[in-house]
Amino acid sequence: MTQTVSNPTPPTNHAKSRKLTLARRAALLASAAGVGAVLILGGPGFTTRYSFPSLSSAQAATPAAEANRPASFADVVQKVKPAVISVRVKIAQTSDFESGTTGMGGDNDNGNVQPGSPLDRFFRQFGAPNNLKPHQQFAQAQGSGFFVSADGYAVTNNHVVDHASSVEVTTDGGKTYTAKVVGTDAKTDLALLKVEGKTDFPYVRFADAAPRVGDWVLAVGNPFGLGGTVTAGIVSARGRDIGSGPYDDYIQIDAPVNRGNSGGPAFDDGGNVVGVTTAIYSPSGGSVGIGFAIPSDTVKMVVAQLKDHGNVVRGWLGVQIQPVTADIADSLGLKTAEGALVAEPQAGGPAAKAGLEAGDVIRAVDGAPVKDARDLAKKIAADKPGSTVKLDLVRNGGDRTIAVTLAEMPNRQREARNSPGDEMMHAGKALGLALAPASRVDGAGDKGVVVTDVNPDGPAASHGLKTGDVILDVAGKPANAPSDVQKAVADARAGGKHTVLMRLKSGDATRFVALPVG
Repeated sequence: MTQTVSNPTPPTNHAKSRKLTLARRAALLASAAGVGAVLILGGPGFTTRYSFPSLSSAQAATPAAEANRPASFADVVQKVKPAVISVRVKIAQTSDFESGTTGMGGDNDNGNVQPGSPLDRFFRQFGAPNNLKPHQQFAQAQGSGFFVSADGYAVTNNHVVDHASSVEVTTDGGKTYTAKVVGTDAKTDLALLKVEGKTDFPYVRFADAAPRVGDWVLAVGNPFGLGGTVTAGIVSARGRDIGSGPYDDYIQIDAPVNRGNSGGPAFDDGGNVVGVTTAIYSPSGGSVGIGFAIPSDTVKMVVAQLKDHGNVVRGWLGVQIQPVTADIADSLGLKTAEGALVAEPQAGGPAAKAGLEAGDVIRAVDGAPVKDARDLAKKIAADKPGSTVKLDLVRNGGDRTIAVTLAEMPNRQREARNSPGDEMMHAGKALGLALAPASRVDGAGDKGVVVTDVNPDGPAASHGLKTGDVILDVAGKPANAPSDVQKAVADARAGGKHTVLMRLKSGDATRFVALPVG
């Protein structure tokens, strides 16, 4: 998670490095009406033309395939559509100031303008009568949702109801009810609503199994306020990471969805919910056949916790992790680029207490293989705080297993520290770096060597190193001086290696980078 983002509230910018060509094109689908309710972020998209060879008669659809193709989705739609709702929220906004009653020698009410505002400073400086009064406006935002129980629990997206002062839902039959927000989970962009007063709402069930790529999918929702809209397509891909959060695992669908479809269900051809439509790739803001839905297994887990606790409690390992790239795998002597690389155990966290170290590669959790860093994050988050997991990992070329008792994920943001100063000592020329001992750079601490300059045409720049980064280790050994870096590069070359692995600190984040040496 270029892009058009429609969000009924001031959005959080999730843009992150590389993947955010796609994330910048991922558009949240909430439709909004009212002042300041829609924020559009984006730029030009692209158009690509393809030519496809014609199918021979042998490749044409077989009679069996034709027999399995539904002639109509009408029966499924009739079954599920009554459970789909339109969601409308009101969001209070304090905006510009409107003029009060003024005249020659009007009232001087210094409380009418917010203290410290530019207008307040103007009145104080020039002694003008302050007759401008703050004007509160309400933005109306629209999305979609669906009932998951007969007693009125309903699912939608977090970004649909975020900061809402009131929520109303309208059923397919046209009846409107007031709903309360039971709980939200920003990390998966899900919210649970409750409509009181009835116990016989029509509802739908979640699919027991994930859909396959190529399966039929129906999207039902409220695009642009047009409630009860049905579109059809197929599952185009699974496991999409669009950069919107740490647990991205979207189903990609080509059923047309637009703003206002946010929070609506995506059904299989049996009428079971396989996902919650959330975002689209869109150069223009409208559907181009690339939509993203949160898979039903994630929704089921989150909804259950929101219903029971009002929030989602996740297991926490306490490590900074990153993917194992081909270069990193080569540097560590791994046969495959799989697993999650521990960049740094967080001080006092469960991983540090259990003995995990920077450079460990986690390959499995309780025997289940870990594909990449994102997969590890999902597996750990799915476990309860206080539970013990067994991590299979590779350390210094050897296999070992470590048991870790998980803690509860803390809900806090870490602040990045300022970059070090600019004292320079030229070293690491083969990598395109100028380096200095951290102890000689103000604010850099006393460990490692600081990158004081980067050649924009060198290998370090192409791998993301920047001025202010601190190189902590090279080839598994501490880097205390620029000469340590130079020696590690020379040793790697002499040993016939193509890369050298560095552990570096950038702000508060620690990561590994494999740089080419030959």
